[in-house]
Amino acid sequence: MRRLLLTTCLAVLVAGCNSNGSGQAGGEQATSAAAEPKVDPDASAVTADSMASHDPGPGEAPDSATADDKPRPMMKVQVVLERLGFAPGIVDGKMGLSTRNALLAFQEVNAVPVTGELDEQTLTVLSRWSQIGATRVVTIPADFAAGPFAPLPKDPVEQAKLPALGYASLDEKLAERFHTTVATLKELNPQIAAPQGAASPVAGAASTPVPTPTGPVFAAGQKIRVPNVGADAIDGTANADPAWLRTLVSLGVGNDQPTADRIVVSKGKGTLRAYDTAGKLIAVFTVTTGSSHDPLPLGKWKINAVDHNPKFHYNPELFWDVSDAKPKALLPPGPNGPVGVVWIDLSKEHYGIHGTPEPETIGRTQSHGCVRLTNWDAARLAQMVSKETKVEFVS
Repeated sequence: MRRLLLTTCLAVLVAGCNSNGSGQAGGEQATSAAAEPKVDPDASAVTADSMASHDPGPGEAPDSATADDKPRPMMKVQVVLERLGFAPGIVDGKMGLSTRNALLAFQEVNAVPVTGELDEQTLTVLSRWSQIGATRVVTIPADFAAGPFAPLPKDPVEQAKLPALGYASLDEKLAERFHTTVATLKELNPQIAAPQGAASPVAGAASTPVPTPTGPVFAAGQKIRVPNVGADAIDGTANADPAWLRTLVSLGVGNDQPTADRIVVSKGKGTLRAYDTAGKLIAVFTVTTGSSHDPLPLGKWKINAVDHNPKFHYNPELFWDVSDAKPKALLPPGPNGPVGVVWIDLSKEHYGIHGTPEPETIGRTQSHGCVRLTNWDAARLAQMVSKETKVEFVS
């Protein structure tokens, strides 16, 4: 999404070591933007989400007012897989790398041929969740659309002057909330995305495609169709930092996640797999892992800390592709920061697992050695792991 100078994190050190959250300790590190966790006095105000999913039960029909307007079989597969812990990355209705990885894991767990294809046996198992729609209709709340929104400067020194590294537009924020792209949201809402004065597409009619505007098109109060991403319920009574709960709501990620006893990052497969104490596979994410310049450090590691909404100590000396003459800078937290909304600090110095401001690059571009996920997947993973979780990087 936002295109910072950096997309990864070799400049990040021990996350969460500054228990006061000040971000002023020495060294280059991701530091928490929040104070000690506490229960919000008005938790409902923090966790309220009028755009949250409301799935019908097995055999029940979805609300006709929000049901799919047409079949979108691949997007439906993606939203079901994500609910089950097999992350398809960007939910766009296309069979890409992340969706195939999710499908392979789903097939493995459900004891059907592991083909990575939507074959008959796989579709039969997926039919257990046939009541889950591919999309739903939501109304954009005024508070969600309030911003502030502004393009980020490219220079880290200028970024350091900002209160937060937030979204450039409401369109971008909506795309992250529903685990998709702005282009997909425009495709789902041609009546909004069409230029002013242009005729809306008519179903079944042959017509010349209408170009969509390049600027922001969404606004508060609009009813829009979005990917039906779920598992987004928030328990506001949990003893958690209110700022982190607000981040989860903004990302459409629930705070009821399974506990990972062990996670395994595969360099060759480009995946992170999480297992419970019984050895059951409970989650799979597609990740970006290192490069030829900064390869993934194979071996067994420990988790030092899990940092939510981290600040980022930018040190050019730790980047082979940045001049050492560039000044250091302490960047504020935000979803468009170099490590996104999460930094999971590892016992391997300078290395961690984190989010990204550019979810569309996951699994496709190289990193400076760390393990990158989409912000929404990083937020889910951060709630699964702890200092007790074992970490292994394999070839």
